[in-house]
Amino acid sequence: MTASLKTILSAPGTHLGTWSQIAAPEMVDLIGLNGFEFTIIDCEHGFFGLETAENLARAADAVGIASAVRVPANDPAIIGKALDAGIRHVVVPNLASAAEAERAVAATRFAPHGLRGACPCVRSGGHFIRNWKSYVEEEEARVGAIGLVETVEGVANFPEICRISTMTAFMFGPFDLSVSMGLEGNWRDTRVVSAINDMVARAIDTGHTVMMPVFSPDRDECRHLIEDWKTRGVETFVIGSDKILVADAFAGWTRALA
Repeated sequence: MTASLKTILSAPGTHLGTWSQIAAPEMVDLIGLNGFEFTIIDCEHGFFGLETAENLARAADAVGIASAVRVPANDPAIIGKALDAGIRHVVVPNLASAAEAERAVAATRFAPHGLRGACPCVRSGGHFIRNWKSYVEEEEARVGAIGLVETVEGVANFPEICRISTMTAFMFGPFDLSVSMGLEGNWRDTRVVSAINDMVARAIDTGHTVMMPVFSPDRDECRHLIEDWKTRGVETFVIGSDKILVADAFAGWTRALA
């Protein structure tokens, strides 16, 4: 049975996932077979659209891991299509205000509670085979929006963003934030680390779940970062990306054999 991202996030213990930026179902197979619990299909920076994302989500279903999709924009039409494809969580990038967070959540819910268009002839609804009422009840209990805060504006507005209790979780983008701060990708800069530490503390203090990206390809540094975040109450981590992990594996072989 396919894992539920909400179940994973609510379970005690350390949870590991990654990003899918390579448009290959076999890569999702490898992610799941090697012990990751979820993957985030990247339609913002991955060079593919929702048609490919749907097939990657099918691969995640087949190997029994959860999937989410990072949509390219906080657009209700795009979010609705991703959910219709059976991908039950969306990661919304560049979240910078409480109004944007409310819009993202509304896009995951059917009227009269939200903005999601209703159609029973989609994959998530069983292609008109499912009973509509029971489908809606189940769907609204399992889908959700994950807010990715990664700009100076988002940092400034995070106290207000945190008031949106209906977000499934928050993520923070160290690399993008460093660029937004004018630090040219130096996500290790103390200003970036301090801003993210403050947002993590505020999110957890207000009862939110945090999913923390950990980009370092160095395993010792990655382990150190995870242990540090765990002391701050974070339990779920998005490790590198499929590209970073594969590149690191290739480099290890060439270093060993050259």
